Order: sequence, then structure tokens, then C-alpha cells
Amino acid sequence: MLLASAACGTAQADTIASWQSVAMPLAPELKTFTVTDPAHTALLLLDFDTSTCNTEERPTCAASLPYVANLLSKSRGANLMIVYSLTSTGTLAAVPPVIAANGGETVVQSGVDKFLNTDLEAALKKKGIQTVIVTGTMAHGAVLYTASEAAVRGFKVVVPTDGMSSKDPFGELSTAWILVNAPAGVSKNVTLTRSSMITFSQ
Repeated sequence: MLLASAACGTAQADTIASWQSVAMPLAPELKTFTVTDPAHTALLLLDFDTSTCNTEERPTCAASLPYVANLLSKSRGANLMIVYSLTSTGTLAAVPPVIAANGGETVVQSGVDKFLNTDLEAALKKKGIQTVIVTGTMAHGAVLYTASEAAVRGFKVVVPTDGMSSKDPFGELSTAWILVNAPAGVSKNVTLTRSSMITFSQ
């Protein structure tokens, strides 16, 4: 039936063949978010590394750093838990200086899913964390998979779009769309926002 419909021009079974004919969806709506419970909120900074987060390799990652740095400063001021992740070959020394880690902050090292084969969930639960703010690169790698897994595990997830980046802009757009349009197990727990739309209650 699907092939017959395709022959009539009403459907296309081959994703690649239909690539050029698919219209871009409307941009997802960004929502404000207020951190009302800092003690139970964490900021995640995923895979920022000077070897890739630069104007030559990933210009949007370099452009995101001031926004992430500002959010990091406000989060530290509000005493949020701060978590850094590293790629399998990354080091803390390679984190861009503007968002460098302080001693004592949690660090995990893994592939795209930072919960996989790490103690991230245990570290978050030990602190009573219920909400995670996810920033990082690549958007369609560490951000997408870690944010999705956090949502599946029951955490509320906040993703500022100016804090995630990819080598290709479509990676950023597709990640934003997927996070808010995924099945309810993910999307119901995700808030898509912008760093300037995140406020901290006094």
C-alpha cells in the first residue's frame, strides 16, 4: 500500500529520495525558565574542548562560549551543581578557559550518552538533583543523547539553544526539533529555551 501511494505521488517510502521535497518545520517555541530550586538543579557542560570548539572547527561552538560562560557564572553564584563531561580522549585542561572547571566539580568521561558507563546519575541523585540544564557540543551528539537519557530517567531537562552547537547548523536545528517533538517519554520533560530566558529566583 505504501509503494502504491508513493507511485501516486502522495507518499515516499525512501527517506533519502524525498529529502529535497520535505519542507522545514516551523522553529520550536522557546520558553522561559526560572530556577526556583537551585539546590536541586545542575548545569551540565558537555564535551567543550579547545581542539574542536574554535572558530575554524566549530564556529558556533566558539560563538556559544560567552553565553555558556555567563550561564555558568550565574549558576555558580546560585550554588548549582556543576558537571563537566569529557570525550573519550578529552581532558579538563582542554576545556576553554572562559568556562574552565573549578576544583571539586563533578567530571564524567564517556561517549555521546554521558550516563552510559559513568556515575553521572548516582552523582546527581546524591545531590538530590531533579533538573538539569544541558549545554554542550555536539548538539546532535552529547547534547541530544544526554538530554534525552536524562528525560527518560525522570529528570526535568532545560536546553538553551545558544548553549549547544554542532559542526553543521542542521545538527543544531534537528536536535532542537527532536527534543521537543520526541515521544512523550522525552519531550514532556524537556524545556527548550535561550540562556537569556533562564532566570534565578532570589
